[in-house]
Amino acid sequence: MISFLIRRIFLLVPVIFVISVLTFGSGHLAPGGPFDQAGLGRELPAPVVENLKRKFHLDEPVWKQYLIYMGNFLHGDLGPSYQYRGTSVSQLIFAPLSPGQPFWESRFGHSAELGLIAFVFACLVGIPLGVVAAIKQNTWIDYVVLFGATAGITIPSFVIALFLMIIFGVELHWFPIVTVNYSDWHAWVLPAFTLSLGLLAFLARLTRASMLESLRQDYVRTAYAKGLHYHVVILKHTLRNSLIPVATVLGPALAGITTGSFIIEYMFSFPGMGQFFVQGVTARDYSMVMGLTLFYAILISIANLLVDITYAVLDPRIKVS
Repeated sequence: MISFLIRRIFLLVPVIFVISVLTFGSGHLAPGGPFDQAGLGRELPAPVVENLKRKFHLDEPVWKQYLIYMGNFLHGDLGPSYQYRGTSVSQLIFAPLSPGQPFWESRFGHSAELGLIAFVFACLVGIPLGVVAAIKQNTWIDYVVLFGATAGITIPSFVIALFLMIIFGVELHWFPIVTVNYSDWHAWVLPAFTLSLGLLAFLARLTRASMLESLRQDYVRTAYAKGLHYHVVILKHTLRNSLIPVATVLGPALAGITTGSFIIEYMFSFPGMGQFFVQGVTARDYSMVMGLTLFYAILISIANLLVDITYAVLDPRIKVS
């Protein structure tokens, strides 16, 4: 187990390297810069722009800028924000929104809370729906679950967000469509529900397919032949093996959803990391985009590592090696 963990940690190095090169290169290929009109929305005097570029090493060749940034990144520094000058990217992500507040009141804390709520809801609803659909195969219950899951996967999340805002925000006035007071639980309902739908639908379809495959295996027929109760066969034997492919996607999905959906957070004006990322792209804030992308990549890699370890827990036949 220890050797496996060491090997996987070393494999993170080329992954982070490739992601950083692609992100850094694509950011600099975009027209404009952080201190011109494309980045700030207003034009600065040329001497001011030159001084700012010199201060942040943006007058250096791109390869040298990359080496400077990655050198700081290896020391835990995500770089300065060009858009919010005088503030580092780490402070914008991890610092509480108001002085004296706990860590979970930071941008990352809010994104993580929103993602965890959406993740738990998706698992609690999506997996049981997939199980029921498999057990009731070719019935109206199965057809309804399949239709809803297909719609949830194919319809973009921002389209679903618009419909929910119009129906529950504008027409019914049940929930706010803009997060003004994030301490009110009503402000979390629409963003969390919208964020969960895609994963919920995917889990329902995946669980259904995995359950159907398990129900056709010989060990299930053997269990019935031994006289085991129906619920015992489903819950103890079939479901446990069916969850192995589901666990494959849960790790990366958890990492992705707990960092928040950039578009969903931006649409609902939710105080998470999504607003910073979208603003960073439009303002050519290279450090902001790089920092959030690398932070996201590390979380995904750690989640994949946890998934591999989970295999051995769900199925003793699978050994971590």
